[in-house]
Amino acid sequence: MKHLLAALVLILPMTACATPQTVPVPILTPAQVDAESARITALLEAQDAAWNRGDIDAFMKGYWRSPELRFASGGNVTRGWDETNARYKRVYATPDLMGRLSTSDYEIVILSPDAAIAHGAWRLDRPGDRPSGLYTLVMRKIGGEWLIVSDTTTSAG
Repeated sequence: MKHLLAALVLILPMTACATPQTVPVPILTPAQVDAESARITALLEAQDAAWNRGDIDAFMKGYWRSPELRFASGGNVTRGWDETNARYKRVYATPDLMGRLSTSDYEIVILSPDAAIAHGAWRLDRPGDRPSGLYTLVMRKIGGEWLIVSDTTTSAG
């Protein structure tokens, strides 16, 4: 009995550290990665076009319509699609405040068939100023469409 107890004391911690079997993530071919990257780029370009038409609702179609959406900017985190939409409409309430959006320097990393990260730069051309910065978007493919589930946008100054 003493030896059994000693064996359990030695074996139980090792089983707690054992790695569970993982399900392999499907590997995408280079052509599939290129196609998914092009879809994400098209989404980002459609957002630019919507913004430049003054259509925040169309711009928001690129975001996951969920209370779990995360948007971080200016040291603040906004959670939820409705809240993010309301924030955009409050901060960019007029065409002059919206200005003309241009995004560039896309770096898209496809992590899996349904997950990606998109990095890029943004700039607003507005009367009297030109704010700019960087962004990092966590994207998920939901219902066959790429959507932004988390947006961290920084300002260069």
